[in-house]
Amino acid sequence: MHSNNINAGAAPRPQNSSYPAGGTADARAQRRGQRGVLVAPPSGNTDHPDSYQVLHRGFDTLTIAIKANIPPEVFEYLEVQKELAEKNANDVLIEWNGVQLHLKGHGGAGYRFIANGGPMGAQWAFKKPNAKDPWGIRVSLGSTFMATLGLGAAKAHLEDVLERFGIRARPEDFTMSRVDYCVDILAPADFKLNPERFVMHSSTNRRDHIANADMRVQGKSGRVTSVTIGSPRARQVIVYDKRAEVIQQHKPHWWFIWNQTRKAQGLPLIGPETPDLRIWRVEIRAGKDLLKDRWDIRTWADLFARFGDMSSETGQVVRYTDPAPSDSNRARWPNHLIWEIALSEINTDLIEMFEGSDPNPIKEVQREHHISTLLKNIKGSTITLAALKGVEMNDLQRFFSDTADLLKRDVQANPEHTAKQLREARDRYVFITTANTNAPPHKA
Repeated sequence: MHSNNINAGAAPRPQNSSYPAGGTADARAQRRGQRGVLVAPPSGNTDHPDSYQVLHRGFDTLTIAIKANIPPEVFEYLEVQKELAEKNANDVLIEWNGVQLHLKGHGGAGYRFIANGGPMGAQWAFKKPNAKDPWGIRVSLGSTFMATLGLGAAKAHLEDVLERFGIRARPEDFTMSRVDYCVDILAPADFKLNPERFVMHSSTNRRDHIANADMRVQGKSGRVTSVTIGSPRARQVIVYDKRAEVIQQHKPHWWFIWNQTRKAQGLPLIGPETPDLRIWRVEIRAGKDLLKDRWDIRTWADLFARFGDMSSETGQVVRYTDPAPSDSNRARWPNHLIWEIALSEINTDLIEMFEGSDPNPIKEVQREHHISTLLKNIKGSTITLAALKGVEMNDLQRFFSDTADLLKRDVQANPEHTAKQLREARDRYVFITTANTNAPPHKA
């Protein structure tokens, strides 16, 4: 079974200047594809002080429209499976020629089918085949895939899935709709994000002009945790507390990714319990209008050729500064050190055109997180049930045992229903378990 995952070797992939994002340029990697360097000039500040550490850098989200339609036989198969998903009010696990996806029982935004391949796969949207509407496919790869496998693996993955679906697409049939790039920086505990320190262009003769009105600020308890500038369809810059987001949204795999850098530099590991941590993400987001209208970035080749210049311009259009008290002209304020570091990393990073690291450790982190959460829920629910039944503390262990026996009897009394539940649970978490990569492809 191929599944919607890519196994890409077991080498660690810390994201820092001493260990480039794409790994080493060995012969195997070079055979897999092209490798290019961002063309933007590097920042003058490339020596980062000890108080600032880059934990990760790389492409974060990639959304692409494809000028192609699914073949009739794939459409018929998806129609049947979509009806099943709608009937069961739950996603169904589908497989076509070795590609596994979770298919929803509904479409959206003009697409008839919506499916996803889990955190290590892509999010796919397919239209009903129509000769008058050739742009029939939209695909998006999220942060977990991009941080783990990289840009080269993303390109290879999309091409592989399209081939397995029997879809032929030429290089000019791919067009970039959104490209995000991020840098995660461990900053000193006394660093505070201040919206007043952002300086941006307000010229009205630019298509992508940005003014103070385009700034959105979020925070709590008097502390700013996020500043977003610009429009998602055009140019957007966001600086936010990534540590807080990772904890609040339960994304434990990011600690694993960050700690690859810490290990490589011989530094202590960090986690949600580590005190006085401030991990800030500087993210550049390029929407459809900026990519196509201003920079004529449409195809993969355009992205590799001009992404660096586009990012460098963004770092000039929007700046986070260190105010000069003696100068009232904000445009002359120098860049803050954290901004210089972020721009330096973006301008000197490599565009990965080959596979990155083994995704299985990330899957294991996610799987263990789900197991831990479920065990806590089981314990909490059983204790709540005991309280409702009036069980005292000294009798709690017996109640746990009795409850387990009750569940065993229910399984024995309803074996078919239980088997169905187990099968559905396996399908639901198929993308964070070890894929059976040795099984031959099977066409549905």
